[in-house]
Amino acid sequence: MLIAMTTDGDVLLRLAGEIDDLGARLARVGTELRTVQSAAEPQHEEAPEQAEQQTPQAEEAPPPVSEQAPQPQAEQPAPQVPPQAQQAPQPQVPQQPYPHPQHQQYAHYQQQYPQAQYQQAQYAQWQQQQYRQQYQQPYRPYQPAPKVSLAEKLGKEGAGSRLLAWIGGAVTLLGIVLFLVLAIQRGWFGPLPRVIGGAVLGAALIGIGLRLHRTPAGRTGAFALAATGIGALYLDAIAATTMYEYLPAYAGLALGLLIAVGGLLLAVRWKSSLLATAVVLGCVVCAPIITQGFTPQLVAFLLVVQVASTPVQLRQSWPSVAVAAGIPPLVASVFSTAFAGLGGSTANTAAALAAGGVGLALALIVTAKRPGDAAALALLAVAPAPSLLAALFLPKTPAVLVTASVALVLLAVWAAGQWLDGWTGDLAGAAGLVAALQTTMTLFDGSARSAILIGEGVLLALVALWTKKHVALFGGLGFTVIGGMIALVFDVPPTLFFLIRNRPDADLVAAFLVALAILAVSITLPWVAHRLGLFKAAAENVVPWLFAGVCGLYGAGAMVLCGAMLAVPGRSGFLIGHVVITVSWTVAALVLLVRGISAVNLRVIGFVLVGAAVLKLVLFDLAALDGLARVAAFLIAGLVLLGAGTRYAKLVASR
Repeated sequence: MLIAMTTDGDVLLRLAGEIDDLGARLARVGTELRTVQSAAEPQHEEAPEQAEQQTPQAEEAPPPVSEQAPQPQAEQPAPQVPPQAQQAPQPQVPQQPYPHPQHQQYAHYQQQYPQAQYQQAQYAQWQQQQYRQQYQQPYRPYQPAPKVSLAEKLGKEGAGSRLLAWIGGAVTLLGIVLFLVLAIQRGWFGPLPRVIGGAVLGAALIGIGLRLHRTPAGRTGAFALAATGIGALYLDAIAATTMYEYLPAYAGLALGLLIAVGGLLLAVRWKSSLLATAVVLGCVVCAPIITQGFTPQLVAFLLVVQVASTPVQLRQSWPSVAVAAGIPPLVASVFSTAFAGLGGSTANTAAALAAGGVGLALALIVTAKRPGDAAALALLAVAPAPSLLAALFLPKTPAVLVTASVALVLLAVWAAGQWLDGWTGDLAGAAGLVAALQTTMTLFDGSARSAILIGEGVLLALVALWTKKHVALFGGLGFTVIGGMIALVFDVPPTLFFLIRNRPDADLVAAFLVALAILAVSITLPWVAHRLGLFKAAAENVVPWLFAGVCGLYGAGAMVLCGAMLAVPGRSGFLIGHVVITVSWTVAALVLLVRGISAVNLRVIGFVLVGAAVLKLVLFDLAALDGLARVAAFLIAGLVLLGAGTRYAKLVASR
């Protein structure tokens, strides 16, 4: 143990210095305490004999501190001292504390130990200087790293050569594509020599790249040559499959998959994300030229590249590869759908579904291994877009099947969100709700559309309350807003309350159901939001509750009016409906005020409802109603308000 501790002499030296400093401080504290005690005791005149007996004791030198101070443990080595301290022996500190200047022994002590005190002070000062030099670093203010401009980056050694190499590779690949197109247009060579020549050129470029990679100076050119050669081989496989039809579709896809996988594995072996990205881009950028436009075959070949990049994305965190491989199939599918036009096609729909399915599966696989991967989450969010867009161009039945399938898959992923990390489940749920919204809009029309949308909003609010997921609540709000806007335009417009016209019973029943849905969602959404902590109480945040109350009053009024017109058709039913609306508002206000004695929220809503009832009486009933209807509205509403005020005053006084 002694040998182990002596290996760190600096630490032991610092520890010894701190112990010495602590001992000196404790000695000074003891001196002050004894001085205070001696000053507090009364002074007595001593006999001459006693003074003579104490004088020899005072003249005796006190023993050194080493006899009284506690000895260090045997395992601790002696601290290292500077050369000056080694030449002069360690001064002996007296055992007795420093006497007070007024004490009779002070002069004798000062004459006997001046040199020892001086050496002790010098040694302590040297130890403090050594500690500061070794363990206290000077303060250095934070200085941000200087920004490097594009000109400085290009001016670095080797940057220009890398840029030229990659530009040369891209130009070479484009030249190969143009040569193939020109050879076809002018009939140069034959189809078979073109395919063989492209394969030979690609293999030669890859071979040269492998040879250059052996030396560090040639690796920049090796990356560019290898990427160009792999891109040339992949384009050659596309041409042999789509243009010359030498290979069947499945064989061409398998060959393309083999080429893409080989190129990406080479990038992994060389540990170059730039090479992997260049391989993917080289395979996908020039492919539309070979396939002569955006077709389902192009989508299939781009999906092959995306599937080939899966092992690389699992082993390496290269976002550029994920974006370069994931976005092109989706974009190609969108353009293919746009060029297909109305009616669509089976091949285009299948390609769109395949693009969305592969993108979703790849995103789930990557996020399962690396939760929170930004590229995978972005791919998950946009994966359903091609399928939903393709459904817009299909007839009603196929469109519903497509959108419903997408919605079910995404909602199933959302339901399994407890086994997923990060934002994966929430993004899948949001995309699934969009697909469900499109399914509802496509399947239903007329009054049923708005009623179903608002009903789905209520259902989603209850799901949010059960699962504690805010995505469901916001989805329910979106469904409600869209359904409510449709209802305000077609089913329960504001003119329903002002214009008297004969409406079919079927329309009145539909409007009654829509109004009931509006009332239900106006109660459910704010209540669930309050339970989830998104809304404060009505007394603290009155704006959202007031808006929900206005929507609820609108729905309740439309429901009462439609019910009255169903019971009593024509003008009589219209007038009766308005009287019932006014009276029902006042009765509801009375109930809320009575229940709101101990609940602030209910009391606030009750007062708001009283104000709404009074405004309706003055602004609408007084001008729109006539005869007995006007009298009944004012009398009944006034009596109810009087009763409410009397009852409320008694309840308040009795508290």
